[in-house]
Amino acid sequence: MSESILKHSVKTAMVMIAFTIAGTLSLAVIHQTTEAPISKAEAAVRMALFAQILVPELHDNDLLQDEIKLPAGGDLGNRDETLIYRARLKNKPSAVILEATAPDGYSGDIKLLVAIKADGEIAGVRVLTHKETPGLGDYIDIAHSEWIKQFDGQSLVKRNDEAWFVKKDGGQFDFTTGATITPRAVVKAVHKVLKFYSKNQQAIFETAAGQIIAQ
Repeated sequence: MSESILKHSVKTAMVMIAFTIAGTLSLAVIHQTTEAPISKAEAAVRMALFAQILVPELHDNDLLQDEIKLPAGGDLGNRDETLIYRARLKNKPSAVILEATAPDGYSGDIKLLVAIKADGEIAGVRVLTHKETPGLGDYIDIAHSEWIKQFDGQSLVKRNDEAWFVKKDGGQFDFTTGATITPRAVVKAVHKVLKFYSKNQQAIFETAAGQIIAQ
């Protein structure tokens, strides 16, 4: 290889390295610049969702800073690790917000967000994601009907195990004719959430923030 060709190759390589370094630095700067606003926006969206099922008057702590981890699987049927958010009022437990999965929806998983007051009463339930048939099974979504609000105020004390079914199955929960599978799955999942909370209430509030709850 001639000296001129060698010099040209070295020069080309140096230019490529310089561009690579510059690109990496640019990406790092962009990441640093956008990371905080994105995180802030995501937090705002999550808090807005929480406010739909848990009134602000029930807590004076930062829910996003008082969370514990829940392993995948278990009683709630979540396929991935999820978080349990703990609400406190004057340093006393007041409620929890957690995710659960109904795996037996008509078209697959139905992911739920459930808020439960410290006394075991449901503060609210919302459907996070689902694939139910539009115009038929999607009435479980608050955007389409208020069906999901019938869980508000319910508890294991107010309704025994026999009541936690849709009326077609002998229970006490309403459903829409022609779309029984979907509400049946949701009622079953919410019931499981209440049982999980009843069994793990002490561990939920005593586990250190950021740690995995021992079930």
